[in-house]
Amino acid sequence: MKKILLALTAVAAMTASASAADLAARPYTKAPAPIAVAPSWTGFYIFGGGGGGIWDADTGTQVTGTGTPLLGFNQRQGGDGWFGTVGAGYDWQTSNSWVIGVFADGQFGSLKGTIQDQLPFLAGNIKNDYNWAAGARLGYLVAPNVLSYVNAGYSNSHWKGTTLFDTITGTPSGLHTNSFDRSGWFVGGGVENNLNIFGVTAPGWFMKTEYRAAYYDSKSISELDAGNLSTGTDITFKPFVQTISTALVYRFNWTGPVVAKY
Repeated sequence: MKKILLALTAVAAMTASASAADLAARPYTKAPAPIAVAPSWTGFYIFGGGGGGIWDADTGTQVTGTGTPLLGFNQRQGGDGWFGTVGAGYDWQTSNSWVIGVFADGQFGSLKGTIQDQLPFLAGNIKNDYNWAAGARLGYLVAPNVLSYVNAGYSNSHWKGTTLFDTITGTPSGLHTNSFDRSGWFVGGGVENNLNIFGVTAPGWFMKTEYRAAYYDSKSISELDAGNLSTGTDITFKPFVQTISTALVYRFNWTGPVVAKY
């Protein structure tokens, strides 16, 4: 009896071993590939940079308070220079590749040129030393981290007063003009891109390059004597300012070029 039990036990053990050997090894399963999700452009940003600009102005000479020209023609004058800029804004990215936003900025520098009286041939250096603007922009994402945009809005400019010189003798005339502000509107456009390039990781940091053209209202600039009294002659001045700037941008909500999701 014992021999029969031992034989049955041996057969059962060998059967179990054979069954275990016949089982296939558990196959290796890779984790699912990550799904790349483009970052959102929605959020606040700040920027700072600099650039250069030029201005042109249609000018003439008229009798103070009447608008009557002293000569029957106008002339075009202008200047150029540099500036720095700072600003802030907020963008909203729609469900597709469009981005809309609002912003405000300031420009501070020296766009200097000549202003001239046609009669009696007086001239001085006038300078646009600062501007500020507020507007909106509309952009399209040509790539997940590259935005091409146009913008427009309100702008205000400040122009410094100047001492007027006799253009024939080159000596001071004893007359001057005061500083003044001009308001108007602007249009422009540019490109903004993330700085994750050339193997450098810079989450949140961008660079933008922008062109802007600003159109300002006309101003009658009084020629004043030492007592700040008008001589009865005004210089008409209607400026048009063009600028190109490059700025570094920091976006507070930017998390990087790609977010992995499993």
